[in-house]
Amino acid sequence: MSRPMWDPPHGERPYGERVYAHEVPHAATPRAAFSLRVVIGGWVMCYAIATLLQVALVALFDVSVDGDDQPSWFLLAGALTLWVPFIVLLVVVSQRSGTGNVLADYRARFRLTDLWGLPIGVLSQLLLVGLVTWPFREWFPDTFSTSEVEDRARNLYDSATGIWLVVLFIVVVLGAPVVEELVYRGFIQAGLQGRFNDIAALVVTAVWFTVIHGRVAEFPGLFAFALVLGTCFLVTKRLGLPFVAHLAFNATGLALLALT
Repeated sequence: MSRPMWDPPHGERPYGERVYAHEVPHAATPRAAFSLRVVIGGWVMCYAIATLLQVALVALFDVSVDGDDQPSWFLLAGALTLWVPFIVLLVVVSQRSGTGNVLADYRARFRLTDLWGLPIGVLSQLLLVGLVTWPFREWFPDTFSTSEVEDRARNLYDSATGIWLVVLFIVVVLGAPVVEELVYRGFIQAGLQGRFNDIAALVVTAVWFTVIHGRVAEFPGLFAFALVLGTCFLVTKRLGLPFVAHLAFNATGLALLALT
């Protein structure tokens, strides 16, 4: 009998269950199960550090917190101050509570079937976001207007010129999907799956991912897309599909901004 295309690699167990090297064939990679304390405490600590770094950056260079007046370089600087603490966290947790293999611990694996993430991401941006936001726009037109939903992305795009357009692409289309999928699906969702059922872990992670983006107008669309990403991760047991979907989603958003 053939295996479904979404099956995890041979010898791997579902999330949340630790696998020891002596229990599985040599080719199989040990799995780490991170405690709830590590997941929540680690995230809170990193977010606090990132916030302090960004506040210091704003104060040191007198950067406006309003996106309309932020210099082009602030996008990259702000992204690095946010990402670096979390990347350090993932490495440290992998070494202390996992196997020491970062890619294996957070299921950072890719298969050709993960290219299905391209249409998933594009359709999520073109159809899903508008569909789930529409009722909110009808009920609260000022809060969920199209201009409000697009405001942050539009400010970022309009502030980038020349080489900074390339930087914007790298940060938004490549950097953000890599870091966010490692943190929210590979670390948080997988960690929650070890303590709760899969659906609860998926929904909690989706809410977490949505709220942390901090803009109410974007909440319906982001929550729906976070559920898509979490489902991709839950079904495939790896980050390849959600990463490709996230990349395609962000790339499509940038393309829409460029064309309008």
